[in-house]
Amino acid sequence: MAGDVLEATWTAARRATGRGMAHRNVGDRVFRLVTATFALSLLAVVASIVVVLCYESSDAVRTFGWGFLTTSAWDPVQREFGALPFIYGTLVSSLLALAQAVPLSIGTALFLSELAPSTVRAPVSFLIELLATIPSVVYGLWGIFVLVPWMRSYLGPALQGTLGWLPFFSGPNYGVGMLTSSMILAVMIVPYVTSVATEVFQAVPSQQREAALALGATRWEMIRTAVLPYGRTGVVGAIMLGLGRAIGETMAVTMVIGNRADIGVSFFSPASTMASVIANEFSEATYDLYVQVLVEIGLVLFVVTVVVNVLARLLVWRVAAPAAGAR
Repeated sequence: MAGDVLEATWTAARRATGRGMAHRNVGDRVFRLVTATFALSLLAVVASIVVVLCYESSDAVRTFGWGFLTTSAWDPVQREFGALPFIYGTLVSSLLALAQAVPLSIGTALFLSELAPSTVRAPVSFLIELLATIPSVVYGLWGIFVLVPWMRSYLGPALQGTLGWLPFFSGPNYGVGMLTSSMILAVMIVPYVTSVATEVFQAVPSQQREAALALGATRWEMIRTAVLPYGRTGVVGAIMLGLGRAIGETMAVTMVIGNRADIGVSFFSPASTMASVIANEFSEATYDLYVQVLVEIGLVLFVVTVVVNVLARLLVWRVAAPAAGAR
């Protein structure tokens, strides 16, 4: 009798446990389905952007072909379109911005990760991250009222007086132009490059620092021989992330670059970028082909930005993976 009661109790317990497990499994499946739907919805958004850009620019692609990327003519009245001036303006302004931002960003990252005391590191990091939250149009207003007059009255004449024999610093200086827009971009990408580079330097195993110092290296020699070589790939990734940010910037650049569809050697000359021409002319496009040409420029900008950011992420992961394994 006692054995029958024990067996019945055990059977009831197993059934209750089975019902509880089934209930938990249903909850897990629902949670997995919901989160997978969220993730796939983001992929669907990216796919829809690509589909819309390709569809809305299909006539322009068929009309101009690959010559659209290598032609300089931009005359909406005559229906002549070429994206080369805007591609040139985008690349040159972004590279100039990197040339100004990278030394400042890497130096700041080394200070925060290797030299700064804890009481200084936190507020400085916060202020740098705060730069990334400032709206683009605010940077543009600052550029109009500060950088443009400064470039026209002080920096431009100084550069022409010392480096005017170079074609890059010759010609009239209007204040607005390629160099001014690159300076705004440099300020805007500093927080991105600095943040990623700081994380890369902090991922360097402490054993490498200790080994270099134990061998008699100074602080600078330790950074040069142990920290910088280990984080080189990650720093390149941080720079490329900054490049992707600079390539896609619109409003601040539009307000100070001059917006002229021309390829000029001088950094003082007005120019235009792929993002700025879309912002300036999309509302003025009066016929379908004009609109599709602007959409095609957006498609080119999208492809360039995606490629740059993918390469940057791959480089950062290449550094982060060994560091995670070491920890």
